Amino acid sequence: MAFTLVTDELWNEIEPLLPPERPKPKGGRPPVSNRACLTGIVFVLRTGMPWRMIPAELGCGSGVICWRRLRDWTAAGVWPRILERLLDLLGREDKIDLSRAVIDSASVRAVFWGATPDPTRRTGAKKAANAT
Repeated sequence: MAFTLVTDELWNEIEPLLPPERPKPKGGRPPVSNRACLTGIVFVLRTGMPWRMIPAELGCGSGVICWRRLRDWTAAGVWPRILERLLDLLGREDKIDLSRAVIDSASVRAVFWGATPDPTRRTGAKKAANAT
């Protein structure tokens, strides 16, 4: 590839947040490294390519391996910790520009804490009230 998807700097921030690889008492194939799987995950998420079409040149194993690692890391709660770590890093380096941030009601719902609106009348009820 022309550029590295997971740089050394990024990897050094993320690696401590990943769960350790599980031991295989019965042996089996050597596991694909976490960094290689992260490269495959980032590749699929950036390109939108199907998991089964991850190029062998990336060296991240098969798409199934990367997808399973994504599933396991999601179940272990890794992604919110990575997001927090990277936001802290970017904040310390003053690389977050909030002047372009936008929030709308579709992104942040106020289900239990928002004010309850008054009920609206039905259209049929309006017509019946106007007819009399």
